[in-house]
Amino acid sequence: MSQDPSAIPAACPMHSKESATPAASNASPAACPMHRGDSTLKFNPDNNMPYLPNQAVNGQDSPLSLEKVTSSIPKGNQPTGEDSSSKWEYPSPQQFYNALVRKGYETPIESIETMVDIHNFLNEGAWEEILKWEKFHESECDDPKLLRFTGKPKQLSPKAWFCSTFLGAPKPFDRHDWIVDRGGKPVRYIIDYYGGEDQSDDVPVFNLDVRPALDSISAVKDRLAVVFADFFKKADK
Repeated sequence: MSQDPSAIPAACPMHSKESATPAASNASPAACPMHRGDSTLKFNPDNNMPYLPNQAVNGQDSPLSLEKVTSSIPKGNQPTGEDSSSKWEYPSPQQFYNALVRKGYETPIESIETMVDIHNFLNEGAWEEILKWEKFHESECDDPKLLRFTGKPKQLSPKAWFCSTFLGAPKPFDRHDWIVDRGGKPVRYIIDYYGGEDQSDDVPVFNLDVRPALDSISAVKDRLAVVFADFFKKADK
């Protein structure tokens, strides 16, 4: 899935492997800074992210918003008494900045709001792609929810490894595994994040490869169904 460049904030600051500062357009975007990296912190088992304080860090020269944006992604496996319609929340700009500082990124504080917008935008796009796959199973569940997720930026998916090793394709700059609740059944999805070729006006382009992990017969059938559908669609042109 290619994310519509017109909907992505301009002047993307996420185009560097070494830092979160702006870099040349041919550099790969940095992986999500919210991943694991410090074994001394406590982590939320649902999203594999640290319980970061939502407050300014030492040496911070200007304030950041503490507001958390609620996503469109429904939460699965709700604790007793919690609203069953509740949605996942994205980290506030302050928490996002805290994560970057914790991992040693040199980040212009004025870029954080844009980075958070892009982070949230990509996750919304990933969920939209998952819902397309879940339409194969509407008879089983018409209300899938996200149970938990984890980032694996240094672990190539089998598809990404094969394509980069044998076909010369670029490697993704990030990977997430999302576990979806399909009517009580946990289903794993793999999301590979790629940086696309920027537009002439420096608007960043991102490509997401979202698909069910090949760890069940059902997932294999879904993947084959999409492959054959794409083949016959191209053959009709």
